[in-house]
Amino acid sequence: MDFLYNLPLSPELLTLILAMLPVTELRFSIPFALQVLNLPIWSAFLWSILGDIIPAILIIYFIGPISQVLRKNFKSADRFFSWLFAKTRRRFDSGYATWGKIALMFFVAIPLPGTGAWTGSIAAWLFDISKKESIFYITAGVILAGILVTLISLGLFSFFNL
Repeated sequence: MDFLYNLPLSPELLTLILAMLPVTELRFSIPFALQVLNLPIWSAFLWSILGDIIPAILIIYFIGPISQVLRKNFKSADRFFSWLFAKTRRRFDSGYATWGKIALMFFVAIPLPGTGAWTGSIAAWLFDISKKESIFYITAGVILAGILVTLISLGLFSFFNL
């Protein structure tokens, strides 16, 4: 992680970029911004929320056309998207059948690996939820996840600083 200190990026921009990453999203960017970058709580929260929502919106609008082109032209892309879409359907299907679109918000809000805005955006596309509703529910889920991660981070930091 030492290389992060040498990047010519502001702490806010680094937080935004870290939140945009598909595996960690704001689950990593908030605690990193608070503990390592020493950003104020509101700043770590805001930049992380924005960084998590940006790729979600891009995925909602472009996953369909991009996946079609790649699947048509590359067998490895076809295998990857088949695997990704099947995995996403399995994770989201039962919740969607029970809770409907509100399940999307809770799916995104759970700050665990395999959930979050990236997977939620793919699920919204797979389940044909309108773009407008997808963005609404995903944003609500990201905000809830941000609140949870911030509270957990602050609690853990204060616990370990005793």
